[in-house]
Amino acid sequence: MRFVRGGSTAMVCALVAPPLVCLALVPFRTMFPSIDAALVLVAVVVAVAAQGHRLAGVVAAVSATVWFDYFLVPPWNDWSLTSPEDGWTVPLLLVIGIAVAQLAVRGRAQRKRAQAARGHLDLLCEAGTAIGTSLDVERTAEELVQVAVPRFADFVTVDLAASVLAGEEPEDASMDLRRVAVAGVGENHPLHPSGASTGPAAPAPAACGLPGALARTEPDLPATNAWRSLVPERGESVPDFGLGSLITAPLLAQGMLLGTVNFWRTQETRPFGGGDPSVAEELAAKAAVAIDNARRYTRERATALALQRSLLPQRLPGQTAADVAFRYLPAGAQAGVGGDWFDVIPLSGHRVAFVVGDVVGHGINASATMGRLRTAVRTLADIDLPPDELITHLDDLVLHFTEDDRPGVAEGDEAAAGDVGAAGDVGATCLYAVYDPVSRRCALASAGHPLPVVLTPGGAVDLVVGFVGPPLGLGGLPFETTELDLPAGSVLALYSDGLVETRERDLDEGVTELRHLLASPSASGSLEAACDTIVHSLVTERPADDVTLLLARTCALTSDRVASWDIPAVPALVARVRKLAVEQLDAWGLCDATSITELLVSELVTNAIRYGEPPIELRLIRAGTLICEVSDAGNAAPHLRRARTYDEGGRGLLLVAQLSQKWGTRHNAKGKTIWCQQVLPTA
Repeated sequence: MRFVRGGSTAMVCALVAPPLVCLALVPFRTMFPSIDAALVLVAVVVAVAAQGHRLAGVVAAVSATVWFDYFLVPPWNDWSLTSPEDGWTVPLLLVIGIAVAQLAVRGRAQRKRAQAARGHLDLLCEAGTAIGTSLDVERTAEELVQVAVPRFADFVTVDLAASVLAGEEPEDASMDLRRVAVAGVGENHPLHPSGASTGPAAPAPAACGLPGALARTEPDLPATNAWRSLVPERGESVPDFGLGSLITAPLLAQGMLLGTVNFWRTQETRPFGGGDPSVAEELAAKAAVAIDNARRYTRERATALALQRSLLPQRLPGQTAADVAFRYLPAGAQAGVGGDWFDVIPLSGHRVAFVVGDVVGHGINASATMGRLRTAVRTLADIDLPPDELITHLDDLVLHFTEDDRPGVAEGDEAAAGDVGAAGDVGATCLYAVYDPVSRRCALASAGHPLPVVLTPGGAVDLVVGFVGPPLGLGGLPFETTELDLPAGSVLALYSDGLVETRERDLDEGVTELRHLLASPSASGSLEAACDTIVHSLVTERPADDVTLLLARTCALTSDRVASWDIPAVPALVARVRKLAVEQLDAWGLCDATSITELLVSELVTNAIRYGEPPIELRLIRAGTLICEVSDAGNAAPHLRRARTYDEGGRGLLLVAQLSQKWGTRHNAKGKTIWCQQVLPTA
């Protein structure tokens, strides 16, 4: 319609402008030669033709010739030529006028093509910066439709293979397509971004799934509902009025067909033509590369998440030392999965270890390194090392990880070794804390990790003050154990820096906010509710780093569950010790465990007297299981050995191992403790 109105205006100008100009020159026709008037009319013809209508230019040339002869060539007001000079001027004016009109029309057409080419270049330039700003497949498709509407098409739809949305490679040409992005002109139209349908994604148009086509144009589609055959199941996804033309372009990347993009123009808009298919192809190519990158990232992120979930504890182990709740949130899609981990490890003597760590970096490598470190911590925890010694051994293991992960270098190639030295570096932090419900003491050591926050039963919230060692992997630097008393009911909050530190908030501010949240009334109740409150208050929708929070409310084993005796290093007193243990079991109502416990106590105390060093202590702990511990000041660790037939000794620990559920040895600054655990008989 705009073109028709422009053509009507040009025709009116072609008919009216030449006679008006001739009339305006009538008073001056005796003052200058007719050739000058002809030049003026040539300018009028050019002005009319410059509007871009070829027929109007020709009509203007004819009109100018006729009225020039009538008004400006003697005899006046008569269509007759008496002068040979004027006889040449009139046909020349007609020829020149037509020729100039054609040149003007062609020049205008070239300017339009140049403007369209510049517009296409601007569009492609904008697409290069606007498409692919995120690593999200659906978001990338939405960016494509936002760039193309309305500058290139009135409506745009993007359909991707379901496997692409899951991060996998499309299987074949008959793949299942899902409509992931749709936009169109008109604020209230279903295809407009503000009114896009939120229902299930529609399948791609049946005529658009052509895996070999780069771009296809269908001009002059009827202004009826015949176009609905293109979208048989979801016709409402296309505008309910006539369509003028359609270009379908496949989304191809690395030789794979990821989906299709459909560009629609209505009958009110100029049909596709000229270089439009090439532009559609370029837009589709740019989008396909970005979508493929997002697909690959989606697959890597899903793999990293699956690996991380398989390595993190799925449920917390049963233990009596503390009530525990936790929250773990992986980093947002843009950052990628990090290497945070946590663990709760039951230890001997009803103690429990809490672990929180963080591996520098993101992706599968960080998740794999996290798994290696978590496994190493659990292995070292089984040995029951003190926190500072465990962190020291873990630091040595990280150094071995670093050496093993470095690329191979020829011997003597020091320069190459220096270049690749940092390639396998593992940066990680770790906090290891052990809580004893009998002594109500907590011992912890940190390798570059933030120290925990403690909420006391009285409501005071304090940041633990202690030594923070260097991060893991530096080697050669000491670690120290920090000890603190934790009354029963204290809440120990362990966390990673992703919880408290963001771009807008530094670590100190985040810890202050965490202390404030722990001091709120909600934290004094359910630990699960406290975790939710803290995470919702401190974490954004898409955290830049993994978020780990571990809350532990300590419990205490009261004196009626623990019995201990100092044992003189006299072998003759072993019988007296057995009697004391039996009396204690009778007081606890555990008569069924008397015979086995009596034998275990006899063997452990005898070994301590014979091979250990005073002082010697016997301790019985009843809390779900029955634990017998014998401590002495010696450092030599006992071990199982196979006694020969005629050996008088060497069978004590074998009996302990056979009669108890599990047993072990742990060392401390004062010596060692040998312990064994029995399952309490059911009533």
